[in-house]
Amino acid sequence: MNEYNFGLYLDERIQLSERLSLNPGIRYDRFRFMYVDHLQGIYDRRMETAGLLSPKLNAWLTLSNKLQIFALSGYGFHSNDTRVVVAREGLGILPRALGYETGFSIKPLPRLFVSLSGWRLHLEQEFVYVGDEAVVEPSGKTTRQGFDLSARWQINNWLFADADLNYSLGRADDTPEGENFIPLAAAWTSIGGLSWNCRNGLNGSLRYRFIGDRPANEDNSVVAKGYFLTDLVFNYRVKKRFEFGITIQNLFNRAWNEAQFDTQS
Repeated sequence: MNEYNFGLYLDERIQLSERLSLNPGIRYDRFRFMYVDHLQGIYDRRMETAGLLSPKLNAWLTLSNKLQIFALSGYGFHSNDTRVVVAREGLGILPRALGYETGFSIKPLPRLFVSLSGWRLHLEQEFVYVGDEAVVEPSGKTTRQGFDLSARWQINNWLFADADLNYSLGRADDTPEGENFIPLAAAWTSIGGLSWNCRNGLNGSLRYRFIGDRPANEDNSVVAKGYFLTDLVFNYRVKKRFEFGITIQNLFNRAWNEAQFDTQS
């Protein structure tokens, strides 16, 4: 199995005034997929190719040195499993995605930065995992919408805090209500923590990652359990030439499941 991707893009920042700037751009991607099944021989070195253009347009309005408003938009795509691409004779290789986002960034305090945005994402084709075949398959159009909240705080000269909180509501477009959940698409996710960098050479971090409960199938009758994990890192730098460190993953020894699938055999 081989997959090749070639891409090029053109991107420009245009300053319309002291406060307003635009960022138009365009990207071209070309894919080639090849798959050979030596056990069954049903694909006998089959090959498929596809390419597409993805334009974008972003804008920033700077109201002051503490407040900026932004609006972002653009097309993208989602590539499929090579085995599925070849088996479907190139149908739906690179389904498009259209996303747009608007929000603001603010510095309410000299050492505090906050950003809040709302967004929406349309996919021409969602992909779901099929456990019996260990591949992903097309399942139809989907729409996701939500918000992202980020904060960065320099508590003092050596201690820093950050957090990102994300909410996403994803549903299948062409499926009846109650049966339109997107398997394993979490509504709530978050990462963050504390980082320190002392003058005596000590540095490190205490960080968490969180993912909430999420539907494991289309009608949410099976739920994939979420988790909250914490990692600790301690480093010691010697004269800016050597650094020694220790990392403790899952500091509080929480039981959790990384991979969870609802598979019918």
